[in-house]
Amino acid sequence: MADLFAPDPDPETIAADAPLADRLRPQKLDEVVGQDHLTGPEGAIGRMVAAGRLSSMILWGPPGTGKTTIARLLAEAVGLRFAAISAVFSGVADLKKVFAEAREHVRTGQRTLLFVDEIHRFNRAQQDGFLPYVEDGTVTLVGATTENPSFELNSALLSRSQVLILNRLDAAALGLLLDRAEALNGHSLPLTPDARDALVATADGDGRFLLNQAETLFSIDLPEPLDPAALSALLHRRMAVYDKDREGHYNLISALHKAMRGSDPQASLYYLARMLTAGEEPLYVLRRIVRFASEDIGLADPQALIQCLAAKDAYDFLGSPEGELAIAQACLYCATAPKSNAAYKAQKAAWKSARDTGSLMPPKNILNAPTKLMKQIGYGKDYGYDHDNDEGFSGDNYWPEEMKPETYYAPVNRGFEARIAERLAHWDQLRSKKKEG
Repeated sequence: MADLFAPDPDPETIAADAPLADRLRPQKLDEVVGQDHLTGPEGAIGRMVAAGRLSSMILWGPPGTGKTTIARLLAEAVGLRFAAISAVFSGVADLKKVFAEAREHVRTGQRTLLFVDEIHRFNRAQQDGFLPYVEDGTVTLVGATTENPSFELNSALLSRSQVLILNRLDAAALGLLLDRAEALNGHSLPLTPDARDALVATADGDGRFLLNQAETLFSIDLPEPLDPAALSALLHRRMAVYDKDREGHYNLISALHKAMRGSDPQASLYYLARMLTAGEEPLYVLRRIVRFASEDIGLADPQALIQCLAAKDAYDFLGSPEGELAIAQACLYCATAPKSNAAYKAQKAAWKSARDTGSLMPPKNILNAPTKLMKQIGYGKDYGYDHDNDEGFSGDNYWPEEMKPETYYAPVNRGFEARIAERLAHWDQLRSKKKEG
């Protein structure tokens, strides 16, 4: 694996008092760590550089994984002028100026690589403004985003760009960053081996954050190396990447739902913890667990829905953090309950039938007849009162005359639904006997 940052930064181009992350920036693409699937000889970027021709691209990945660095090095590798803007600080006027400058350079034979950081922050109309300049080759666009491009970027812009996914940096890549930082500073970090591992873990895949933490440690005069507990007391953890209204939110709630569906209580509890410790609204998670109790458990365990609603009441009563234990209990109950989506499928099928059949009248035998006229036209005639039968079951027909009986609900042979299935089979036998008789 290559090193993420240059082993020997050029002192002429980087100030000695610059932040550590800047002093350790790669000087060549093959010095980038953790993204070999893109920058290596067989990667998309490696192949484009070898051919000397870039296409527009969107670099999608977590913070601190090298998006800005890769864009700058790409321009140098193929001889393009580098221009950069941030969608956070730029507007239409800034874009017009960038495009005008790029056109001037085209006239002199110099093409421009335009790097747009946080490109998803531009609205749809602003994103459309890039299209003519990308199409006519005025700029080669390299956009960077931490958000899923399929949700945040125009389809027209995506169709003209390759989406390249950067990985969060693993422990080996982050360890190499610390090696380079120590080599540059001429001494080791004041950490025990376990504390060094803990420092890597706190970075959560973000190389920039790790180097900022390392820079703090280098600046402190410590009498002896820190152990993990002392390190934790000195430095803060990086907050987990989690936006309540973006992809991280939907990914984790999907993972929680599927872990519960897969009857894995340990993984379910992990994803629940990921969301709640990141600041997710507890009642949002509870609403999804309540839905799960109906959709994926149903009558296989009717207590599941009751447990979830009890957890909601407990959380309303206790609040956070005490009430979150009730949410964990509901999550564990659902994950360990027998599963059935029979009620879910039955609802969807019945709703479709209701839409398709319109306003069919129920059969007259099950209609009330409060007036003489209604009795005369057959309302309630020959209705079989179920409680008058030994089995407590009449076997009457309850379907509209113009409609054949349908089967929406088919219980599975798990949990309480296995007993329901036995009852339904017994009633089917009684109906058959009534027809034969």
